[in-house]
Amino acid sequence: MAARSDQTGNRGSAQDQMVAGSAWMTGGSIFSRILGAVYIIPWNIWFGAFYLQGNALYGKGYNIYSFFLIAAIAGVPSAIAKQVAHYNALNEYGISVRLYKRGLEIAIVTGISIALLMYFGAPLFTGGDPHLVPVLHSLAWAILIIPTMSLTRGYFQGFQQMAPSAISQFVEQLVRVAYMLITAFIIMRVLNGNWVTAVSQSTFAAAIGALGGLIILGVYYWRRRHYFRELVANSNNELVVPANQLYKEIIAQAVPFIVLGAGITIFQLIDQYTFAPIMHMAGDYTDAHLNDLFALFGVNANKLIMITISLASALAVTVVPLLSESYTRGNKKEISAQLSNAFLMFEFVMIPSALGMSAIASPLNLVFYGRAHAALAASILAFSSYLSILLGLYTVVSALMQGISQNKRAVRYFLVGTVVKFIVQWPLVYFFGAFGPLIATGLGFTVTCYLIIHSLDMQFGINFAHIAKKTNGILLTSIGTYVLARLVAWIGAFSGSQGRVINFVIVMAAVLVAGYFYVYVVLRTRLADTIMGPRMAGLRRRLHIR
Repeated sequence: MAARSDQTGNRGSAQDQMVAGSAWMTGGSIFSRILGAVYIIPWNIWFGAFYLQGNALYGKGYNIYSFFLIAAIAGVPSAIAKQVAHYNALNEYGISVRLYKRGLEIAIVTGISIALLMYFGAPLFTGGDPHLVPVLHSLAWAILIIPTMSLTRGYFQGFQQMAPSAISQFVEQLVRVAYMLITAFIIMRVLNGNWVTAVSQSTFAAAIGALGGLIILGVYYWRRRHYFRELVANSNNELVVPANQLYKEIIAQAVPFIVLGAGITIFQLIDQYTFAPIMHMAGDYTDAHLNDLFALFGVNANKLIMITISLASALAVTVVPLLSESYTRGNKKEISAQLSNAFLMFEFVMIPSALGMSAIASPLNLVFYGRAHAALAASILAFSSYLSILLGLYTVVSALMQGISQNKRAVRYFLVGTVVKFIVQWPLVYFFGAFGPLIATGLGFTVTCYLIIHSLDMQFGINFAHIAKKTNGILLTSIGTYVLARLVAWIGAFSGSQGRVINFVIVMAAVLVAGYFYVYVVLRTRLADTIMGPRMAGLRRRLHIR
């Protein structure tokens, strides 16, 4: 019991845990996403005229891979994090260790099975594009490694140790991007090779990066092995959970995570397989032109908005174990408070980020993607930036439902949203073209998010008045941030340049001016303190804001 008491004493409040955990996960996720976006610039240059076609192929392959990966992981990492937190709250650390080992067995078996299915079944999933076959073959190798890596991350998260996950995530992305750029340069510029081969090597980089991330986790586990052994030695050891029951718990918790975790990917796959057929009915378009349009809304914009959505994802990963502990204790008041904190922290980072990105969509698109379809691409990116708020909200609310063991209900609500997406997809794509899939996605996730939030309110009572008061402050400050960023972008547009360097300067100027405005206002008004906790006082002192 001594170890548990010590650990409990060091944890602090649930809000402090959420802020600290979110800081690590947000930092790791943001840096990873930025790396995953910055590579686009040299990759674009080296692919030259084949860039949009290559990026469309890359995006299509990754959408299919993402779905298979979620099936291979089977939601086990998030389920492990949730169940480990549950048993840790009961001071049954020995069961947590056994749970991890059983989960590892499941992850290895499913990883091998799904990787074989993806490799040998690749021709069945191409939608008629033969170029996708080598891309799917290269991605299948990553599925052998990532389940083990993700499971280990979930284990650390169950102990509220977010640093190993965040750092391994960053290293994984760093190694992946390095391999992508080196192989793209050699194949396209040195060897003047085939662009499909270059894309295949760029996707194979997922396996190389995963290996790097797994090594980092192994190092962390080795360094902390004595800490884990001490917790096990001081466990209550009052519960006896047979191996079969552990397997059942993992699977019962994991299956809903598959559907909910794949939510955004499922919507993207609907777009991937329906966009071209609907557009062929709407007009006489070539396959190459439709591939370009798909690259604009389904790949290019997604890569940038996922930077902001990763903020919500980091928060979602953090809140699940905390909610699980409160749910285990049956503390509804604590759950209600954590729900309110989760929503406010989501708004605090997501709304200004999304509005800010929409304000600088034109120069930002020129920096990353160049002049191809520049006006249309900027409009799609701006619209996608607003849409990212809904996508991020879905990420958070689905995680909240999982944290309180409402998995089946959350899946039902997601299926309702998916039906809405299917119903409106055809008319919206037919009449609005590349914007149609985005509007349909927004409507589908709006329905799902409403149903989940309504359910949470009915069960635990969400203090909407408390949330609304702070939301007004966040929204007003975010609008001010948008106006400033838009003003800087508008002034920069007078240069008339479509070059990357000038537009990079415009983007950085807008980010610095608008970003400082947001930080200054939320610190000056103490809004940051009420949402993120007393740690903001230290930041205010360092920035000399009274």
